[in-house]
Amino acid sequence: MIAILQIVQLLLNVLWWIIVVQAILSWLIAFNVINTYSDFVRTVWNALQRITEPLYRPIRRILPDFGALDLSPMVVLLIVYILSNIVLPNIMMNYMAATTAV
Repeated sequence: MIAILQIVQLLLNVLWWIIVVQAILSWLIAFNVINTYSDFVRTVWNALQRITEPLYRPIRRILPDFGALDLSPMVVLLIVYILSNIVLPNIMMNYMAATTAV
């Protein structure tokens, strides 16, 4: 059980970094620091969008429209933070307490 929770923690950390990289890349593209004419940039951008879009879509339906400002990555990062720093440690502590009590 502990190994599964550690794997979930690792996956949440990877997801955190994917969202951060995607947000930074979107800013760089928006301010024309890099452009999507490069095959590498376009490939990375498409891959990151395919990973993150299923996470953002339900949140975008709930949040009001702020025009060009997209707050869904921040909401997903908040959810990932809550899961990795509050929920998973509590599950792990409860599991450890249950196994040592037996």
